Amino acid sequence: MKIFARMIRSLALLVGLALAIPLQAEDWVAKAQQHTIELPDFTFHTGERLPSVKMHVYTLGTPQRDSEGRVTNGILLLHGTGGNGTSLLAPHFGDELFGEGQLFDIGKYYIISPDNLGHGESSKPSDGLKAQFPRYDYSDMVLAQHRMLTEGLGVDRLYLVLGTSMGCMHSFVWGPAYPGFVERFVPLACNAIEIAGRNRMFRQMIIDGFRNDPEYHGGDYADGSALRTGQATNANILLLAGSNPYRMQAELPTRDAAVEALHRAQKAIAARNVDPNDSIYQLDSSRNYNPAPQLHLITAPVLWINSTDDFINPPGLGDPEALAQQMPHARFVLIPASAETYGHGTHSRPKLWKAELERFLSENP
Repeated sequence: MKIFARMIRSLALLVGLALAIPLQAEDWVAKAQQHTIELPDFTFHTGERLPSVKMHVYTLGTPQRDSEGRVTNGILLLHGTGGNGTSLLAPHFGDELFGEGQLFDIGKYYIISPDNLGHGESSKPSDGLKAQFPRYDYSDMVLAQHRMLTEGLGVDRLYLVLGTSMGCMHSFVWGPAYPGFVERFVPLACNAIEIAGRNRMFRQMIIDGFRNDPEYHGGDYADGSALRTGQATNANILLLAGSNPYRMQAELPTRDAAVEALHRAQKAIAARNVDPNDSIYQLDSSRNYNPAPQLHLITAPVLWINSTDDFINPPGLGDPEALAQQMPHARFVLIPASAETYGHGTHSRPKLWKAELERFLSENP
């Protein structure tokens, strides 16, 4: 549900909605080490199996271990739907957190940012199986993250998990699935209820847009860019779902400016030509997500942050304040909308919430 990293980046660059990057911006991706980890004999929740799945991951910093050999400084960053491990290594994220003396100073912490299952360079339908790829869900994605950490990186404990959108929801899966593994959670921009209502509807609009495209051929297309109807539907829905109406009004104050920006953004997003099968699987992987009944099992400290201008998670929907109270050590924060926020994409702008993060870390050392 980061709905989505690719859309936010396209909006920022081509609609002019915003994203001023400081002149001293660091190339955190270039600084990162890349790892490809094979997970043999992977069994999905459906009972389907693959001989192995591949997890690709970026790391910054060095793991520190205690006297028992356990890593003490691991921070797992979890991107949103359609993103990848570089999504949270962008300058507007990393420059606020990763530098010397900052909250996630890579001289102190071991940053782990994977391409999650179905995304980036990790195993996904477009690798060859297309629509025959196992129909993974969030529990499978979290299992792959856990195995990547324990089997691939030798990490059996995490100082913190920070997740945006889909990664935010993964936080609420992690807690009950692996109690004691994660010491702190920072879920950003999501809900902890079933993906239903408008949320499921707009996901289904994109899924149907691809599946109903005459060039889809049951997922056995030769070129995803040929699905022009599906690609256009994807671009339009993502443009709407990921934007901030206050910022748009300020940046695009006339009808002509708005229409011109719309057409530029549509072309930019459509030009990315996302793989239709990958997108369908990514959007559908939330189909059985509903952590609410198990939230009480999450005993680690939790800082849950949403924003009021989030199209996907509007204020009050599902009563997140009450849901947070089901977790014994959780605090819910709602960031007010302004021309400085980024709609759903506020989750990846630490300047808007890092004061809350600093308070959280000081209260939960």
